[in-house]
Formats: sequence, C-alpha cells, structure tokens
Amino acid sequence: MIDPQCFSKRRNRFLSELSGHAAIIPAATMVQHHADCEYPFRQNSDFWYLTGFDEPDAVALFLPYRPSGEQFVLFVLPKDPTLEIWTGFRFGTEEAVNQFGADISHPIDELPIRLAEYLKGAQGIAFRVGKHPKVEPIVLKALNEELDQVERSGSLSLSLIAPCSLLHGLRLCKEPEEIELMREAAKISAKAHEMVREIACPGMNERQLQGVIEQYFLEHGARGPAYGSIVAGGDNACILHYTANNAPLNDGELLLIDAGCSLMDYYNGDITRTFPINGRFTGEQKAIYEVVLAAQQIALESALPGQNAEGIHDIAVRILVEGLLDLGLLKGSIDSVIEQGAYRHLYMHRTGHWLGLDVHDVGAYRLGEYPVKLQKGMILTVEPGIYISERCMVPDGQPAIDTRWKGIGIRIEDDVLVTDGKPEVLSKEAKKSVKDMEQ
Repeated sequence: MIDPQCFSKRRNRFLSELSGHAAIIPAATMVQHHADCEYPFRQNSDFWYLTGFDEPDAVALFLPYRPSGEQFVLFVLPKDPTLEIWTGFRFGTEEAVNQFGADISHPIDELPIRLAEYLKGAQGIAFRVGKHPKVEPIVLKALNEELDQVERSGSLSLSLIAPCSLLHGLRLCKEPEEIELMREAAKISAKAHEMVREIACPGMNERQLQGVIEQYFLEHGARGPAYGSIVAGGDNACILHYTANNAPLNDGELLLIDAGCSLMDYYNGDITRTFPINGRFTGEQKAIYEVVLAAQQIALESALPGQNAEGIHDIAVRILVEGLLDLGLLKGSIDSVIEQGAYRHLYMHRTGHWLGLDVHDVGAYRLGEYPVKLQKGMILTVEPGIYISERCMVPDGQPAIDTRWKGIGIRIEDDVLVTDGKPEVLSKEAKKSVKDMEQ
C-alpha cells in the first residue's frame, strides 16, 4: 500500500504546477450494469493518484492561492448508517481529514453552495469538461457567478483549462513506491501465465483458462483482472481485442493469452504469451514465433533513457519485416515495405504503451513535433506480434498467403521499467523462449 505521505507529496507537486488555478478533480461514480445492479466500483485514476480515497461521488479541490491549511478540500458522501447497511462503509467528512489528509471536508451535497466561495481568488479553473456530467453543471454555474463578479470589478477574466497535461505529466514517471507495486502486479500476472501454460491442453475451453488465471489473481491479493482477459485459441488470436473466450482449444493450434492483474492500489500488469496447445510448435508456428521473439527482445533492450516509444516501434517493425521477407510472406526491400506500410495486414498495432494506474496509462508520446524521450521511472509495454488471417486484405504487390500460415496469431508482451542503464523487465517470470513454450 502507498504511504499517505506519498499522496501528500503528489498533492504538493500538483499544487505547485497549478500557477494560481483552482483544480477540481471528481471521483468516479457508480455505473449501472442493468436494472438496479451496478458494476464493481473503480476509482478515477487521477483522483486516486492525488487522494488515495476509494469512494464514489467525491470531489477534490486544490487551491494553491489559499493559505496553508485550506488548499486541499474534499467533498465526500457523509456517514449514513442506514445506507451503509446496503452499500457498505463510508469514511465520511471527519475521516477524510484524519485519514486522507484533507485540510477541510464537506458533505458532497454542499458542493453547489460552497464551490463559488472556494473559487474566489483563483486565476482560473482546471477542470476536465465533458467527462463528469454530475459535477460539470455545478462547476460552470460557479464559474459564471465568478465571471459576473469579474465583469463588475473590471478584473481579468478567469480561464478554464484542462488539468490533464499537468497531472498526467506527473504520473508518467513512477515514484519508487509505485515501481514496487508495479513489480508486484507484474509478478502475480507472470506467475498466473506460467500456471495456466502448465495446465492448458487440447479439449479444454478458453473460458476454463480465463477462470483459472483470474482466480489466481484474486487468491494472491489482486483486486482482479486489469482488463478483459484475452484467451484466444487458433485463429481467435488474430482478433486483437478478442474477449469472447468461449471456444474449444484444438490440437495443433496456438493459444494467445493477454492478461494481467490489477492490485488493490489499482496498479496493473499487462502480459501476453503465445504457446502451442499440445506442447509442440509446427514448423510454420515456430518460424513466426522466432521472428516475433527476436523483434520483442531487441526492441525491449532499446528501452533506454533518450530513446522514445516511436523508436522502439520502428526497431520492432524492421525486425518483423525482415523476418517476414525471409519467410516469403512479404516481398520487396525492407525499406520499401516499411515506407509503403505493406506489412500492416500482418502487424497492425503499435509496439507498446505506457503502463501504470491505467493499463493504457496517461502521458504524451509526442510534444508537438518531438517524441517524448524515455526517462528513468517510466514504465511501458513492449508487444510486437504477427497475425495471419483471412480478415485483412493482402496489399497489391504482396504475395498471397498460403493456407499453412493462416490461423497463426502470435504476440509477446512484457512490462518494462526504464532505468539509468539496462531496462528492467518486470514480467520476466513469465517465460517466453521456444524451449520453455514447448515444455
């Protein structure tokens, strides 16, 4: 668990970045599943990052222009013993101060009558418009009231900005406490992959293995899966976001599993492994696997300070294209195939993404014309793949695909920490060599 002092340091950094703006960061709300049933609650990552408060329908104010002791205000659901019988424990306003470090706390239903007063003295408001339908009308009403006052006084107009660039920049480089949690999430995820690979065999159903891997997450202290687990046998592996997970596992086919756990603190693992269901690659499967593995390994090793996500992708693409040319699945020169994008019917996604509180974590990949350089503390996935199916049209000038290759879908994905030197593979306990995949 993250120490409360860590949340306090984050808030102080965020307050220093606001330049006199008042930031309004809402929590998540409960989401209806059907009838009067709701999905399990998942806190808004930005709100969690700054507060550690894991209840719905709260709002945090960050007010750098106010004196010390009035800069962090939490509006929360009040204690209500009757409702708590139905929906569970609430911390309430008193514990929002005592346990979560709020300078001041109020019941959430007081936000409409108190917000305008808290905004007095602000140079502007940092609030994400279009994302919080319950809170947005309250914010805009308070802003309009303040603008009315400005017009009468002749002061400068208030600005409305999104807090994303400030807050997401802070989240991009992970703190030591976050890195430890990410190691734990990757370790649990990797061990679950290893366990499932040992028991998978022809005749099982994809759903059985989904149940096993997600049970392992829960038994080892995770909140659950970080995203919809992908358990894809045979040609299903060529559907990038396949989640039906209800087909039988057939002898002679491959099984692609893309699954990771989410911890109680919301930090996530994200690992993909592909292996033969019967324990032995065919010649074609092995050839494609070796190309993907080579691309993944070299791209992964390039995740060094000063490199960027686009550069890692370009490295992986070049190795994939070279391998596919050698196998006769592409034709032409490496440079011409890449320049024309003539490989995209076989590899159609990027090679990775930021990873953290969100599986596809926040943070820019480019700042204007310039790609964001990797720095120590950033965590990203490296996940090249090759997918050979009937679904994608072969580009003009490229060879038709022989039936023996079709239905092969392979992705290999690891979670990688950028360090001062060699990258740290957080998910290294999930094996991936050809030898290990055939054991």
